[in-house]
Formats: sequence, structure tokens, C-alpha cells
Amino acid sequence: MTARMKKQDTNPPARRRFRLFTLPRLLAVFGGGFAAVVLFLGWCLLQVPVGGGLEPTATPATLILENRDGSGFATRGVLRGQPITADALPHPLAEAVIAIEDRRFYDHPGVDARGIMRAIARAVTTGRVREGASTITQQLARLTYLSQEKTLTRKVQEAMLAIWMERSLSKEEILARYMNAAYFGAGAVGADAAARRYFGKPAAELSLPEAAMIAGLLRAPSALSPIRNLEGAKARADVVLSVMEETGAATPEQVAAARAAPVTLQAPPEPLVGRGYFSDWADSEARRLVGPLPMDLSVRTTLDPRLQDLAERVVAEAIAREGERHHVSQAALLALAPDGAVLAAVGGVDYASSQFNRITQARRQPGSLFKLFVYSAALQAGWGPDRMVEDAPLTIGNWSPGNANGRFAGMVTLREAFARSLNTAAVRVQEAVGRDKVAEMARRLGLTGDMPLNPSMALGTTEATLAELVGAFGSVAYGHQVRPYLIQEVRARDRALYTRPDRAPAASVSPAVQQGMLDLMQAVVQQGTGRAARLDRPAAGKSGTTQDSRDAWFIGMTADAVVGVWVGNDDNSPMQNVGGGGLPARIWQAFMREADSIRTAAAPSGAPEPAPAPETSQTLRGVPRVMDTATLMVEGREVRLAGIVGVGGGFVGPMTDWIAGREAVCEARDAATWRCTVDGRDLSELVLSNGGGRTTTDAPPELRRAEAAARSQRLGVWEGG
Repeated sequence: MTARMKKQDTNPPARRRFRLFTLPRLLAVFGGGFAAVVLFLGWCLLQVPVGGGLEPTATPATLILENRDGSGFATRGVLRGQPITADALPHPLAEAVIAIEDRRFYDHPGVDARGIMRAIARAVTTGRVREGASTITQQLARLTYLSQEKTLTRKVQEAMLAIWMERSLSKEEILARYMNAAYFGAGAVGADAAARRYFGKPAAELSLPEAAMIAGLLRAPSALSPIRNLEGAKARADVVLSVMEETGAATPEQVAAARAAPVTLQAPPEPLVGRGYFSDWADSEARRLVGPLPMDLSVRTTLDPRLQDLAERVVAEAIAREGERHHVSQAALLALAPDGAVLAAVGGVDYASSQFNRITQARRQPGSLFKLFVYSAALQAGWGPDRMVEDAPLTIGNWSPGNANGRFAGMVTLREAFARSLNTAAVRVQEAVGRDKVAEMARRLGLTGDMPLNPSMALGTTEATLAELVGAFGSVAYGHQVRPYLIQEVRARDRALYTRPDRAPAASVSPAVQQGMLDLMQAVVQQGTGRAARLDRPAAGKSGTTQDSRDAWFIGMTADAVVGVWVGNDDNSPMQNVGGGGLPARIWQAFMREADSIRTAAAPSGAPEPAPAPETSQTLRGVPRVMDTATLMVEGREVRLAGIVGVGGGFVGPMTDWIAGREAVCEARDAATWRCTVDGRDLSELVLSNGGGRTTTDAPPELRRAEAAARSQRLGVWEGG
């Protein structure tokens, strides 16, 4: 018994073990595995997105933004270029793409087993990946149908789709569609878009070294983009040329010539961070003007790059220098030409950390800036700069406004009340003129927000944007509607889709209001709250500060531009000892002083030419009656002298005595102003040389010189100034 058991122990049941793998069982195992593979493949096939498509999907217009001089400064959106077609493949770019991405493209059925083995062998022997294992057809399947995730399911789906594509499309169609769908960096989708983005030409016109550089981007388009990494792009292009020589796509002589030929980029630089606010604004406006067109567009903007650089620097330096001390974290600056063209726009201190545009998106209380509308309404109602108004304690209902210094000035002229920004005087003017008239003036000049007709409206409790307020001040200063605009022209390659109409702007306020407000705003800069904004040429403006110094503003203008500055905090926290006549006025002055040396500011593109004289020359002759030093009555017609903001009061008598009943000859300068002479003497120049008024922002040089002489001698309005 024991021996038998031992014999059984020493001789395993081989026959029994063999029976575990009988033919039926093996067939069952292999059959089950095959079924599992089939089910997996079927499941992969079912998971392929049905809507993927061989046709490129339409995208919104891509914008290439240009400065006002035509130089590019930013690209917005995805560049698409012109579609490459199968019957017009661009050479040598097509050969370069095939050489570096899929050298057996014309030999495999969609999946290249030999290529996979070769890529693995190369990677092992060289220690770096020089070739990809996916065919161009597989890459096209991934681009048009699948995600970029690296899973077994996705790789199987990619191979299945590639084989199907090879049976449905010709090799040329596959290559063309791949070149249209691939990303080449810097926002360029498609080879033609890349050629235009980097070299300013269609893909069909690329030279061999240019084609090699673009083909080399396919492996790492963002990292190798030549506008970011030119040396890396050149090194990769050299690899492409080597592979082209190795595969016979280019001769050794051609490769040597390509390596010796310099490659010159003709591409807009990467968007500068400081341009971000302007770019966002221009992008939105351009798309509004032309609609959602699926094409690449060039957009000529109004931006002056030198003024923009200056604005960014001035704002950044001011906040860096004074921000912490005064608890100021944000600032914005907007500069407009007299017709509303945006010359410079800084929507915040740091676009990279906050894309919120404080020029167009922030609605803040304007404080005393709103007095522009109060006093404009008063002038429209017939008041004059020398009219008296009381600055004294005032109570309306349960509200009692006061002045910033806690004191009252008594009886003052409108000019002094505006220059010193006296609050109770402004409220009295508003109540006398009518709150509805003030609100109507504000809306006429461009404010769009809610405007409750309460007494505190005079002190700027109505919220507005910096863009609205700068436009309003420009509308008063220049006498015509000034609405900020950024787009001069939008072009597709073959035609202009939008060109800004060349028409005269509509009048905004009457000449009397314009002249009167210029008088008041010049007084602000000369002897009022805006003295920190003084320049060595005529300037006018207004400061504004809200309660607890939560907002501080200065908006001013010269003959060349109207510029607005705001400082504050996004969380609306109070600043420390900051008023509109302080930090904002200093930023304004720093910008304007340097801008004077930039000649482009003196003649901005798109700015209106001086209004021409009527076609039929108008001449008035007669003994004038002096209304104020800039306004005469000649033969029953009101005549406003060109280039001068007049004054009344005690200046009227001496001017009347000098004329002494002599005839004035007045020639129409434009639709609103005249040049008048008495015995050959120009009255505007005579008045200014005696200190009887101030120049307007568009006064010619000879009148500015006359004003400067009177100012240096402290004559008339400059006495004690």
C-alpha cells in the first residue's frame, strides 16, 4: 500500500494535467479572447464622436490689430489663413511636412508598422525622439475627431479612423486637410495661416528654409514659435532639412543653400501686456462692426504706439512712487484726439493680474467732474462766466452740502466757483437752472447711466465711465460731439469690410457754451484746483474727488487731445489725502508734457482738419458793439472772434473805447468764428496781447504768442496770476 502510494507520488498525473487543456477548452479560451477584442473594438468604434468631421469648423474672425501707422501690435483669435486644396499643395512645404512627420506617407494604409519600429529604433540609438510614430492620417483623425488624451482607447480609435480615411480620401486630400487643421503656434491654425503669421506671405510662396521652419513647428508649436524662440525654431528647421536630404526630398545643394539663407520674420510681436486693455476694447468693437465672420481680418486702429508707451510708463511710475503712501492701487488713463480717436488707453496698472478695463467697464462717481454739465446748462440758459452766485450754507430737505475745506466764499463769479470747485455754489446753479436741464445736458454730452434728479446730482453722485466723461469734456472743449472710437478700418485680404465714415461731427453745444466753458476750465488750471496740471501752453480742465477720496479724477485738454485720468481702488476703499487736483493732475501733466515732444500727438491720424471757410466768402462791415472781449454785434449779427475765450465786466469798456466808433471788417473763418480787424489790427491778437482773454485750445501760434507776452507782463486776466 505504501509503495503504491509512493509510486503515485513520484509519477504526477500528466494525462490528467493534459486534459485541463483539451481542444474544446483551448477553442473556448481563444474564442473568448477574440470575442473580447471584437467587443472592445466595437466599443471603441461606437465611442467615436459622430460630429467630428472632415470639413474644418468655422471660427469667429481672427483679428490682426495694427497701430494707426499700419504696423501690427497684436493678434486676437485663431488665424485660419486660406484653405490649402488637394490640387494645389504648396511646395516645398508639403515635402517638408511629409519628411519630418511621415516619410512613408504615400506607402502605408493609414497606420505604418514599419514607421513605428523605425521611430522606436531611432529613439533607442540616438537617445532622443526624432520622428513620430503616428502617421499624418492618424494625426488628422486625432485633430478632426478625437481628444488629445493618451489612452489605449483613443489610440485604437485613431488607427481605425486613419484606415477609414485612407479608403475614403486620396493622399493629397488627407495631406491638404492635415495642413489646414494643424496648429503652428502664435494663434495660427493651418499652414497658410502660419506662413502669413510668420513671413507675411501665402504658404505657396515659402522658400525652402521658411518651409522647413514652419514644418518643424508641428512637434511643439508653442515652445518653438519663432516669435518667442527663434533659436529653437532654427534648430528644429535644421533637423527638418537633414531629414529632407536623407529622404531625397531635397538635394544636398538645396539643403546647403537653405542653411546659408537668412530667415527673416515679418510677424507682429507677441502682444505686449500693456496693450491688453486696448486690444480687448478694439477686439470687441471690430467684431461689433463687422459681425462674426469666419475669416482672418486686419484691423487698423487709432492707437499711437509712442503715446501708448508713454501712458503706460507714466501711470506705472506714479502708482509705484505714490500708491502705497496714499493707499492707491489702481489708475486709468484715456487720451483722445479732438475727433474721438483713442490715441492711448491704460485700463489699469497691471493687465496680467486683472483684465478689468477701468476705462470702459468701471462705473464710478465722477464727483466734481459733473459740474461740467451743471455749468454748461447754466451757460446754455444764458448765464455768463462773470455772473455772480452765492457760496454759502444751504439746506435742501434734510441735505446740507458743504465745501471740501469747510469754509464758504460768499458771492463769487461762475468762473471762480468752477475754478475752486465750490459745492454749494454748484448746487445753487443747478437748482436755478433746473435739474432736468442739467440731466439733459449730461445725456447730450454722452452720459448713459441712471440719473436720479436729486439735489446731490450736482456733486457727481451719478455713476459714469472714464470713456464717457472724457468724451463729454471733449465735446464741450471742441464744440462737436466727441465719442471715443478705436477702429479706422477692417479689411479682409481682398476688400475693406468697414471704413470709418469721413463726415463732419455733429455740433454738441452752442458756441456760447463752448467759449464760456473753456473760460471756466482754463481758470481751473490757471488759478483753481487744477494748478498741478499747468503747461507752458494753453490748457483747460477740471478735477473731481468723491466722498472719502474713493475716486479722484482729472480731465483736461489742449488743442491736440483731451485726456482723462482716474485713480482709486477696485474695492472702493478710501484713499489717503488724494484729490483730483493732486495725483491725477500730476499724472495728466507728466503725460501731456512728454506728449508735446511726440509730434504724432500734434496731428493725430483721423483728426479733423480745421473747419473750412464757407464756399461763398462772408464779409461783415460795420461799427461793432462789444458784448465781451470775444463777442461783437456787427450789423445786427453776433460775431465770435476766432481763437479767443473772451471776458466781460471791466474789460468791455477799454475795448469799446479803443474801437471808438471805427468800422470793423470781419471775415468768416468757419461756420462759427470770425477774424475781425479795425484799421488793419487783428482784434483777437489785440485783445490777447493786452490780457483781455485767453486763447482757445485750437488757437494759431500767433495768438498763443500774444497771450504769452501778456502773461509774462501780468496784464489783464494775468494780473497777479
